[in-house]
Amino acid sequence: MQNSVSSAVPVLDSNLWQASPWFWGRPQKRGYSLRHKCTILRHDQGGAVIGRITIRIRPFFSRCAQATCHQNREEIMLFWIIIFVIALLSGLALIAPMWRPAEPGETGSEDVALYRAQLSEVERDLARGVLNADEAERTRTEIARRLLAADQAAGEEMGSGPLTLSRGASVAVLAVTIALAFGVYFSLGAFDSSGPYPDLSRAERIAAGNDMRANRMSQLDAEATYGTEGAILTQIPPDYLEMIDQLRAVVPENPEELQGWELLALHEARIGNYAAATRAQEQVLRLKGDAATLEDRIGLLDRMVAATNGFVSPEAEQVMLQVLDVDPGNVPARYYAGLLYAQTDRPDLAYRLWRGVLENSDPEGLYAGLANAQIAEVAFAAGEEFDPNSITPRGPRPAPLSGPSQDDIAAAAEMNDEDRAQMIAGMVAQLSERLANEGGTASEWARLITALTVLNETDRAQMILEEARTAFAGQEADLEVINAAAAQAGLGE
Repeated sequence: MQNSVSSAVPVLDSNLWQASPWFWGRPQKRGYSLRHKCTILRHDQGGAVIGRITIRIRPFFSRCAQATCHQNREEIMLFWIIIFVIALLSGLALIAPMWRPAEPGETGSEDVALYRAQLSEVERDLARGVLNADEAERTRTEIARRLLAADQAAGEEMGSGPLTLSRGASVAVLAVTIALAFGVYFSLGAFDSSGPYPDLSRAERIAAGNDMRANRMSQLDAEATYGTEGAILTQIPPDYLEMIDQLRAVVPENPEELQGWELLALHEARIGNYAAATRAQEQVLRLKGDAATLEDRIGLLDRMVAATNGFVSPEAEQVMLQVLDVDPGNVPARYYAGLLYAQTDRPDLAYRLWRGVLENSDPEGLYAGLANAQIAEVAFAAGEEFDPNSITPRGPRPAPLSGPSQDDIAAAAEMNDEDRAQMIAGMVAQLSERLANEGGTASEWARLITALTVLNETDRAQMILEEARTAFAGQEADLEVINAAAAQAGLGE
């Protein structure tokens, strides 16, 4: 991004703000959101680190809009009753085998009892005369030998069998099991002060995200809540700070002087005073009016989001939409659009936008680095299978198709209707040929569809529309641009 006044390296350019490396902290739960932390090191032109700034992207993922996150008391009670019963049954199933008393068959006592009964039977047989003394003695000796062996085997079985627990130990195991179950749920589960995470349909989730987007705080409120209060700079020359103080004093005294506001916006941002840089850049756009460039608006957008520590406010969204109206494929604006959707519970849209950023920009660029650091989590939240190796960067996007030059307009004004129509038809033909041979952005296809409709070539416009939909199949954001042009032109599905 180049500054319109100075050739100095502009704020937020990848040469000034570089990840060294990008470091994204582990997500931490904070109520309805996950917050991410990014530390960016600041370098001077010689590559030395002169400061750092920590940006927290918040709220990153809202689990649901607060308006739809509350359940009635009966539903919450039923949920916890079910959870308690499941935990109780699980604990009982674990301790039941250890609490069960030993069974006789398992200890070998049945064999011992049998041999003792046989000894008694020998004595009765001897008394009745069935056995003589010698036979009785031999039989008693054999049974006694077997009885000793059985008794020894029974003792070994009892020593090697499963240990039983006392009632106190069993209760302790059950209590620990239930406590762990609830602890894991509170730690990892979807739960907050209003109760467990409700079962929301897709339509309800979309409505919740729209509600969050419509009711988020303003730019000034976000600056007061999330603002960084300036970067932590360590090696700023005193004369540089003195120069900025002079700008702060002089520029407001000449509010219609464009260059002063441009310089103030540039240097306030360089020292991390993004709120002041935002106010100055707003004055730049006010003074430029319709002559403000995309770079001017992107510069304002950068400063607004930096001033709120990563929060995309409604005012920043309006600037973003102004950029996308002119250039629907603009990488910075599409990155911030994805960030907005990530903050308002629409990770599905954030994933599509950030994937497009990675595919259509320099992999080493600032916005590609920001998108790459976050896309895996939005993909997970959106239920998408994301493989970093599947991203094939196509390099920087081609510049958007420019309109006719001032010379073309002047020449067209001097033409008669027939010549003017031929000139327009020639420009449309050139665009059509280039798109057919080289491809182009969705905005260029949309412009061709609109131009053909104006020339009353409806059939050809319909054919181009179908070709464009095929070319951008699966790219929802680009298809929206094309379908909007088709709807404006009155073309069918």
